[in-house]
Amino acid sequence: MKENKEIWIKVGYEIFAIKGHNSLKVEVLANKVGKNKSSFYHHFADLELFTEELLKYHIHRSYVIAEQEKQAKTIDPELIDIIVENKVDVLFNRQLRINSNVKNFYATLKKSDEIIGNAFILLWIRDLELKLNYSQLESIFTLALENFYLQVNLDNLRFEWLKLYFDNLKHTVKNIAQSN
Repeated sequence: MKENKEIWIKVGYEIFAIKGHNSLKVEVLANKVGKNKSSFYHHFADLELFTEELLKYHIHRSYVIAEQEKQAKTIDPELIDIIVENKVDVLFNRQLRINSNVKNFYATLKKSDEIIGNAFILLWIRDLELKLNYSQLESIFTLALENFYLQVNLDNLRFEWLKLYFDNLKHTVKNIAQSN
């Protein structure tokens, strides 16, 4: 039974990530899962409850990704590989950011950013070897994160694009640090 519920969540998570929350329709989900609509209602009372399950799943995935980030020693290639491997999670987070006017989406986004961001900032500090304090790097990271989510999409979320993005970001941050 738990396995059937997980299938619905994983399929819904991917639809939300790629097409947005407005694309979550029971009939579409049922077709993708290969089950009838009554199976959906057996596990979830309605789409609102289902969406709450997706948000909980995203927080769970954020912890998994943060653990992977903690093991990484470098941005290139280790962190880039983690991002590519977890592209659906990145795109889900992007959808939360786009729709942050929805209260529970905003709360999930903030929690996810906190979980993943803390691990990323520590890696960034080690990898860039800059003489900026943590709060300075955190501020730059916040701007970089916004910029990242403005640019990232399903088509460009691959190793080559991410490598170029992080190389440019590293160069920009080093220029800022040198001007201090």
